[in-house]
Amino acid sequence: MSKRQLKKYLQELDKEQLEEQIVDLYERFKPVKIFYDFVFNPREEELIRKAKLKISKEYFPETRRKPKARRSIAQKEIKHFQQLGVEPHLTADLMLFNIEIAQTFAEEKSNLKEAFCKSIFKSYEEVVKFILKEGVLPDFKNRILKIAAEAENQSWPNAYRFEKIEMQFQEAP
Repeated sequence: MSKRQLKKYLQELDKEQLEEQIVDLYERFKPVKIFYDFVFNPREEELIRKAKLKISKEYFPETRRKPKARRSIAQKEIKHFQQLGVEPHLTADLMLFNIEIAQTFAEEKSNLKEAFCKSIFKSYEEVVKFILKEGVLPDFKNRILKIAAEAENQSWPNAYRFEKIEMQFQEAP
């Protein structure tokens, strides 16, 4: 069904039928419930606190288990924030936190895997694109530059790629 067909179908329903369908969707599908729960009670600060905790546990688990350091966990949280339409500053903050915690983890590792560095650079590229798209560069420029400098300080094999992006921000206001 196309969006146009859906709109036509919805226009044919009366208010009561429309309400019934929305309640049915709310009860049947968890993403719909999550969306409406967020719309009516955003609690963005609580969401970001929980997401940061979940990401940090990937690198620094509270138990004695070995850190998994999976980028996918952070990506799921970030995608969730974007789907909900969380304020761009909070989403950018979470994206940068993900990289910063990964660099803190990497600082303690002696044998850093190239795949890990590539993965974190991909996150770096994504956050830079997001920040530019949302027009919030002035609020996050220093953190972006600090991440690039840290990659250089830790002698990451792809530090030059961070530096290339850093050069662009040095020139930006």
